[in-house]
Amino acid sequence: MAKSTTGGRSEGPLGQALDILHVETRGPALYDETGAVRAWLGEIGAADGLLTLFIRHTSASLLIQENADPDVHTDLLAAFERLAPRGAHYVHAVEGPDDMPAHIKSALTATSLAVPVKAGRMLLGTWQGIYVAEHRDRPHRREVVMHYLGTFGG
Repeated sequence: MAKSTTGGRSEGPLGQALDILHVETRGPALYDETGAVRAWLGEIGAADGLLTLFIRHTSASLLIQENADPDVHTDLLAAFERLAPRGAHYVHAVEGPDDMPAHIKSALTATSLAVPVKAGRMLLGTWQGIYVAEHRDRPHRREVVMHYLGTFGG
């Protein structure tokens, strides 16, 4: 059995909160939403629990990724492009040459994330941030559902 390194037990009644984060994108990139999610947890008074994030799209995704060196983002986007290039022969091409590659990139990443929360803080690693990965060329308004289940502070 693994030993807990953070320890502790939540007290008080279990509750939940739900909201939608709107993210304006301007084309393929990783958009850092860590601060917006952190602010929401503070607004709702989250204490100890689990945060679930879910993006309501099939051509964008969610990532927990390095937040220190922007070269990581450049390399990730280039790798995605090599894995699902524009210009390849795809059957689904009704919405433009960037659409099917965007679906593939979304399928290779994640549409939901689960992040533990302790004392109102996400237990992300030192170099981790939460990102919306936009895979389409034109601007979009993406929706990320934020659901917190846990205890709340006073």
